[in-house]
Amino acid sequence: MRNLIIIGHPNTESFCYNGIFKTINEELSKNNEEIEIIDLYRDDFTRPRTNLIKKYQDLVTWSERMYFVSPVWWFRLTPRMEIFFDEVFEPGFAYKFVNITKLYAYPKPFLSDKIVRTYVTHGAPALPVMTLYLNSVKLRLVMGVYSFVFGWSLSLFTKTKQFWSVPFVSDKKREKYLKTVRKDIKKDIKRS
Repeated sequence: MRNLIIIGHPNTESFCYNGIFKTINEELSKNNEEIEIIDLYRDDFTRPRTNLIKKYQDLVTWSERMYFVSPVWWFRLTPRMEIFFDEVFEPGFAYKFVNITKLYAYPKPFLSDKIVRTYVTHGAPALPVMTLYLNSVKLRLVMGVYSFVFGWSLSLFTKTKQFWSVPFVSDKKREKYLKTVRKDIKKDIKRS
């Protein structure tokens, strides 16, 4: 299958980059999967970005599976990942609004044929984010971005994994997180 990995961390020594992204890439490579990579912090984001956005859209169109990897900063993904969503998943390419009445419309997704997995890392522990903040990061991502472009699917929730307290956990815990990633990728490959 054709796999697109979108990595949204500026530090190549980070757990997102050197752990999760590297693990996804290695697992797919071991199985001779087709892989393309969008490294948001290695690409030049100076304006105008027309050619870069077109390149990204072509890769999204080409892909059958998409893997997003990003830390959570200020209760959202990194700025370049958010720019990716804003400028690549634009109306007309990723979705369109269908009018119900003069005032109301719903988004019709154009990328519902994609298989999507997302891994986000938090510096915070799970308890306050899941309770006090109502898991707003995941809800906003799945309901406010993915449902527009990939459609309504329970798998968008279950395939969006959150790893907690990443800067503070032990290497053993980080390895447990990576074991989850490996297991997911093997499951994806097996299903294809």
